[in-house]
Amino acid sequence: MRKTIELLCDLIHYPSTSGQEKEVIEFIAQAFEPVVDEVELVPIPVTIVDDPDYSSPIPGINYDGHYNVRAVVKGSGGGKSLILNAHSDAVPPSEGQDSPFAPVVRDGFVHGRGACDDKGQIAVMWKTLRDLRADDIKLKGNLIIHIVVEEENGGNGTLALVRELARRNEKADGVVVLEPTDLKIVTSSRGAVWFRIKCLGRPGHVGSAESSISALKSAIDVMGILEAYHDRLLSESRDVPLFDEYKNPMPVTIGKLNAGRWPATVPGEAVLEGVFGFLPNRTKEQVMAEIRQLITQQGDPWLREHFSLDFTFRHDGHVTPPDAPIVVCMKKAVESAGERAILSGMPGSSDTWLYNNQLGISSILFGAGKLADAHSSHEMVSVDDIEKASDVMRRFICDWCNRGI
Repeated sequence: MRKTIELLCDLIHYPSTSGQEKEVIEFIAQAFEPVVDEVELVPIPVTIVDDPDYSSPIPGINYDGHYNVRAVVKGSGGGKSLILNAHSDAVPPSEGQDSPFAPVVRDGFVHGRGACDDKGQIAVMWKTLRDLRADDIKLKGNLIIHIVVEEENGGNGTLALVRELARRNEKADGVVVLEPTDLKIVTSSRGAVWFRIKCLGRPGHVGSAESSISALKSAIDVMGILEAYHDRLLSESRDVPLFDEYKNPMPVTIGKLNAGRWPATVPGEAVLEGVFGFLPNRTKEQVMAEIRQLITQQGDPWLREHFSLDFTFRHDGHVTPPDAPIVVCMKKAVESAGERAILSGMPGSSDTWLYNNQLGISSILFGAGKLADAHSSHEMVSVDDIEKASDVMRRFICDWCNRGI
């Protein structure tokens, strides 16, 4: 485990927020080279920005010279192939987070930005591959590794690799996306759209109430419309399997609100940005259309004609049936490792939908650490969880990749 934790600490040292992953990706490619049969840096085409599923909540990212990592452990033939996916980017530091990119190992935990989301999962992957090689385990099916950029701002790295898979006509029989699931087998994940809504008003002096219209008040009205829509959608989604353990698995979050330039001036523009989550009983197209329709129908006459709406991140949810072969195989691996096999839904979006929905490959999520620790000022992952997750993944890979096609 010592070398695995050293690798994780090395990964955390890289401040690889979205758009800033080049150095960590090059490091990952070098680190994985001894534990796989082939590794390549797959360029992200600059034309990715024209893809209809491209997400762009971070402006100004230039893809020239940016890569994903693709690696392969070659099978001898006749077995099922498997893709393992993890992401190299981390969200920016939390307010008050002390030295986020200086990892600390303390009391059986690794602390630092990205420790569990998602660099701890890269460490799980690396340890699993290292152990397979050290024990000279032979696989029949190909084991394909995807370590991607920009998961946190929309999944553009996985999107680029999925498009490349289609171009190469490369197929797989299953996908495990490694995310912090607390060793639960996640067979469904929710979707999400990020929105940017600009409300226009009629600016004026505080004494000109008859002629001025506050854009900020319009933005507050929009917040109410979004909250009411969320409440209705949540009530209509209570029967979606595996999400009933959560009080609110599909929150709406207003993360930013900018309005006004002077306390004594009625603001003429207000911009609010946020995330609207939804369960797999809705599609991203439905949610985007319904949000636009509700603002147009329920806003006051001025608001209806004076707002613009952009969606910068668009993820569908995904569902893999609990009796799917990949789920059954993972349950067996978890139980044989001495853990309790628990099926769950993820109250967050993930890149599974790109493999599952667009390529038709059965996909699940699994990994070490707790989702509640991700993106937090106390982000951490248990060393014991990394070891357990690696044990499960080894058992799963040996079973899945040696099954007949």
